[in-house]
Amino acid sequence: MSSTLIISVSGLRGITGSGLTPQVIDDYVAAYAAWLDASLDDGAERAAVLVSRDGRAGGAEIARQVADGLNRAGFDVLLGGVVATPTVGVLIRHLQLSGAIQITASHNPAEYNGMKLYTSRGRILNQQQGEQVLRGYESKNCVVGVKTGSTGEIDDTSSEHIRLLMSSVDADSIGSKVIKVLLDCNHGAGSPLGRRLLSDLGCDVTVLGGEPNGAFAHGAEPTRENLLHVGRNVIEGGFDIGFCQDPDADRLAVLDEQGNYIGEELTMALCLKSVLPSLSGPVVVNCATSGINRLIAAQFGVACYESAVGEANVVEQMDAVNAVFGGEGNGGPIDPSIGYIRDSFVGMVRILDLMTREAASVSQIVSELPVLAIEKTKIPVEPSRVAPLLDLLSAQFSNEEQSRQDGLKIMWPSGEWLLVRGSNTEPIVRAIAEGPSSERALELCGIAAQCAAQLD
Repeated sequence: MSSTLIISVSGLRGITGSGLTPQVIDDYVAAYAAWLDASLDDGAERAAVLVSRDGRAGGAEIARQVADGLNRAGFDVLLGGVVATPTVGVLIRHLQLSGAIQITASHNPAEYNGMKLYTSRGRILNQQQGEQVLRGYESKNCVVGVKTGSTGEIDDTSSEHIRLLMSSVDADSIGSKVIKVLLDCNHGAGSPLGRRLLSDLGCDVTVLGGEPNGAFAHGAEPTRENLLHVGRNVIEGGFDIGFCQDPDADRLAVLDEQGNYIGEELTMALCLKSVLPSLSGPVVVNCATSGINRLIAAQFGVACYESAVGEANVVEQMDAVNAVFGGEGNGGPIDPSIGYIRDSFVGMVRILDLMTREAASVSQIVSELPVLAIEKTKIPVEPSRVAPLLDLLSAQFSNEEQSRQDGLKIMWPSGEWLLVRGSNTEPIVRAIAEGPSSERALELCGIAAQCAAQLD
């Protein structure tokens, strides 16, 4: 297996033509088709499988190869063209499909592409399902259809998603404000739906990187460093807000009216400020997400549960506690009334709803949030040394509250916390910490680095 191939719970990614070769694609599609066939109830009729893609170069060719593989397995295919990842989940449920394969490498650089797999419930595969597909891929398990499937196309991929999004907020009130929005799609999959959604909401919208061709104007991740020029555009254009998506549009970062990077961590917090006044119930975040969300939940008297890191883990916890909202601190809110997929468009409508209801600018709303700083670092650690590192840290802070849900999380009574967890794809651990200042958060991350140095 090529070192450039990254396999996660819900799919795989690799450099096109290197790790992600035609043979890898064929074998992985065959394994997914076999899993999909086995997951159908006895006697259940096969429905079509959606094949869609983000805007990356070469995605159309991969989509055709994926469709051919599913056809050979006997599945009919509906081609969706360029579709945002959260829309895939909406389409599966709306059209009652058997599943879907989204051609995307998420936030990886432009030379990557990949496949994200979905169930008939419109969700990405969970840990158990993903492992079943992986075993099938490694054993080259496949299913041959009694007859070759057919391939068709979907004419309208956006309307149902937009309907659900607009029905989740007071669209008329938002429209009455004519909010001036800069939408940075960075030539990813978000522009077709994003432009239409914001226009339908009555916003005055300008789109950057609106052609979904994968020719990224800046780094694929919507980080502070990558969005400096977008912030300048917000100031120069007199925009009320800047929305910045990753290439497959399941993550959202926010810029305020002064061009300041509000970031991805606060996307969830702003959404909760919109949701919880009118919809009371538990919320779920992963254990690496800012504690601001727990403080906001407490303000509204609702429980905030933590899951292990990963969208599928958040979704399973949301199911378990019947959550009204959830998401991850990477800018990925999840509204179960729309779909159990991280959705940048959910973030957009919720933040616009909040601005409208509070009659306030983004900077004013953010200024009223609790002040916490989160920092994320990487520490070189070989996989065999991860467990000893966690044990060493655990012993050093044996008097503090700890969780082994995902790596090791140490929590202090002040609200500070440190999470250290091993990477599944690199010989590193990720140290994530939150405190009252960036300096304190980095100091906590440094504790993990010092312990790692003691192992040498």
